[in-house]
Amino acid sequence: MSSLSSLSQAIGLIEPGMTLAIPPEYCGVAMAATRELIRRKTGNLHLVAVPQSGLQADMLIGAGLVATVEAAAITMGERGPAPRFVDAVRSGDVTIMDATCPAIHAALQASEKGLPFLPLRGILGTDVLANRPDWRIIDNPFGSDDPIIALPAIRPDIALFHCEMADAHGNLWIGRRRELATMAHASAATVATVEQIHDGDFFADETLAAGALPAAYIDAIAHVPHGTWPLAMPGFHDADAGALDAYCAAATTPDGFAAWLAKHLSGTGAA
Repeated sequence: MSSLSSLSQAIGLIEPGMTLAIPPEYCGVAMAATRELIRRKTGNLHLVAVPQSGLQADMLIGAGLVATVEAAAITMGERGPAPRFVDAVRSGDVTIMDATCPAIHAALQASEKGLPFLPLRGILGTDVLANRPDWRIIDNPFGSDDPIIALPAIRPDIALFHCEMADAHGNLWIGRRRELATMAHASAATVATVEQIHDGDFFADETLAAGALPAAYIDAIAHVPHGTWPLAMPGFHDADAGALDAYCAAATTPDGFAAWLAKHLSGTGAA
């Protein structure tokens, strides 16, 4: 399995200034990898949330590693706004590329298909469109008086996520989380952390093949059980509610975030 490496080696593929695609919190967030990025101080990142993010993006922003955020939302869900993201927006410390869920997916699908853009209709006339000069209103070439929006392809440098398994041939099993496949197809490279290593070949198993992502799209895999903590990994563990509550309480101020992060990275705090 040539793509299997240590977490440090895998994260070493992510360099300052890269465009990094990250998944939503229900889809396998590589939090152990995120902590490694922060330890390395890999900065000036362009985050593409597919299509939204929470703790992962907020931590990277709070650590000062993000230059641009392209997302439909950055939020802590039922816990409210993402505190370091909100402060960064207010201070102008990050550039915001506002988007919608369909727009993010369509732009990634354009890259996935090798196209320069894909059309999308639903955001015509919205304030989101007014704030995205890179989105163009064009005429439908097959109709008359039928405007449509052309979204330029998003091609991330790296897709970063966590999933259930890798097999002995470097394939990943992502199950029904097809967002992860789109991210890997659209990106120049993919770095994944996994819960388990499967002794076999997913594509030789009729029950697993449909949920597998071929090794051709994968550049580095690190075996990191519980690699999504404190976020959930369906089928393995729930989210750590206490840790997330502690983060939201601490991260409301820069000093509180800095103290929380120091404990979090050293492993001396519960969150």
